[in-house]
Amino acid sequence: MLKRMKTILTTLHSKFIHPSLALPCLAAYCRDECGEIQIRELTVHEPRENILAALLEELPDVIAFSVYIWNRCEILALVDAIHVAAPSIRIVLGGPEISYPEPDLWEEHPGISAIIHAEGERPLRTLLHAWNASEPVPESRGLSLRCAAGIRSNPEALLLENLDELPSPYAMKLIECKRGFVYYETSRGCPYSCAFCMSALDTRVRSFSMQRIKEDLLLLMEQKVPKIKLVDRTFNYNPHRAREIFTFILEHNRCSHFHFEIGAHLLDAATLKLLEQVPADVFQFEIGVQSTMEETLAALQRNAPLKTLLANVKHLLCHTRIHVHLDLIAGLPGDDFHRVLHGIDQLMHLRPHHLQIEALKLLPGAPLRRDAATLGLRYDPNPPYTVMSSDKLDFFTLERIRGMSRILDLTWNCERATNFILELGKQRGSVATALAELEAYWKQRGLLRFPLGQREIFEHLADAATHILPCNSATVELLHQILVRDIALREAVTVGKTPSFYTGELNNKEKQVVKEQVKKKLDQIKGKGIKLQHFAARLPALHHMQGKREDGATQDIHLFFYFSTSGQRLQVEEHLI
Repeated sequence: MLKRMKTILTTLHSKFIHPSLALPCLAAYCRDECGEIQIRELTVHEPRENILAALLEELPDVIAFSVYIWNRCEILALVDAIHVAAPSIRIVLGGPEISYPEPDLWEEHPGISAIIHAEGERPLRTLLHAWNASEPVPESRGLSLRCAAGIRSNPEALLLENLDELPSPYAMKLIECKRGFVYYETSRGCPYSCAFCMSALDTRVRSFSMQRIKEDLLLLMEQKVPKIKLVDRTFNYNPHRAREIFTFILEHNRCSHFHFEIGAHLLDAATLKLLEQVPADVFQFEIGVQSTMEETLAALQRNAPLKTLLANVKHLLCHTRIHVHLDLIAGLPGDDFHRVLHGIDQLMHLRPHHLQIEALKLLPGAPLRRDAATLGLRYDPNPPYTVMSSDKLDFFTLERIRGMSRILDLTWNCERATNFILELGKQRGSVATALAELEAYWKQRGLLRFPLGQREIFEHLADAATHILPCNSATVELLHQILVRDIALREAVTVGKTPSFYTGELNNKEKQVVKEQVKKKLDQIKGKGIKLQHFAARLPALHHMQGKREDGATQDIHLFFYFSTSGQRLQVEEHLI
């Protein structure tokens, strides 16, 4: 009996917790007819020597890499090392980062035996089946091969019309569900042709059957997977279909959290009404606004009416408990600094839970990359292909925007110093202006170069307020007191560990009132296994009216209770006394 060929399907994740969806789908489709197939998931942070040893110790005949924007350079370096250490091993590359023809790639990396273009299940099975049977590899769309006569290129993939032909990797137990979350797809393709997106070349949408989707989702919900991230390009391209899936989840979910990428402009009245029923911390919507300029959207062939999109986002934020994540791209054709600031202000006015600002990336296969020179876009030729400058934004201005994005990530996007950001925006005319001034101050002091702890962030924000508003002591005091409240809502502030910018002090009568309130709270939680800490701060600038109540307590003392229970997150209660 002939020895069965052994293939390792592998990739390098950006973090260990990230699970692969592509590798289990490929393994499920190839099955036993392609020899022995094993999945090995590694990370880009592991030393190359360790990864190389781990793969070669398996004694594979074939190693197939799934290549993405974050691991391309590392994988190509591994390809070269494997070719030197074990030249008999056949190396196959596939994935979105390698799907488009690159003639120089074959010459620069002689270890590459084959490249799978676009959707990989069908061409990979064709390739492995032939190699396992020691037969000539037949012509196959989507498969390019190194042969004795040279490179046989067939880059145009033939897509599966019936996605249910793909066996479920979840039912086959090929996907590890214990890492905290899994990826799941209900469809492939996208109905839109946005010029900055790789999906612009595949505007057809193919969906798994509703029965298959429900079977997979039910399996994941029954296993109590903490987070299920759906990777559909536009999950709700069909509103009726989306409603049916939303309804199924709401009827059967136990404790899972679901992340969807949606087109907010496609949310109809029936869907919005249904979404009002979603409990807190169950759904998260990621919505690509990308630009708030109608002419920019039109030039990008992005058919997403802005007025409808923003109205629906506002409805989600005002009438549902869904976590809303908005995306904005800086550096699009026609963008200048003031347009980017305008976009930030327009979206922050809606008060999203998360606003991500990313510089434009010119991805391989995206129409915008093809037209980059004509549009005056200059980009880094290496992953992630970030735009370095445009006709209206030079490198240093784009760096300013990147710094503003980082400050937003350190504050608003993680629910830290949110009240401070809003008030500073009010004082400076807009949130975007405030972020720009914070960025200038932080960059001048080198604060954007290194990681910062939470206390450091608050201290630096307080310093920035002092320098941004040097002649307005009352406003600075207001901002400092807002920061005191913001930090007290985030972590347990204790005696001796109060922020340096807190200047309040309670008198004896006020301390007695606080002591009585703490005793009442202790009586309420007695015997429940809860540890109680507290912090009392006088914050008069937060209140328009000052004065005494009949019981002698002031109106400007904020009392924070911190409840600690084993195995659970810190709980915070705020009381005004």
